[in-house]
Amino acid sequence: MTISAIASGAAGMHRAADRLEASASRVARFGTGLQDVDLTTEMVETIMAQTDFKAAATVVRAADRMTQTTIDILA
Repeated sequence: MTISAIASGAAGMHRAADRLEASASRVARFGTGLQDVDLTTEMVETIMAQTDFKAAATVVRAADRMTQTTIDILA
């Protein structure tokens, strides 16, 4: 169970990083005429990606603590 929690957390961090990268790419095209970019929307997207990343990292930390506690109990 703990390993799957770590994998889920890591996948969540990866998705959040991808989301942030996509938003940053859109912001980089702002003003080039290649794409209409709403900076307000992109700021919200950035904050949401940050929040998602923090939540996923919290899952990984909790799973790590659970694993360490289990090892301590068994040792």
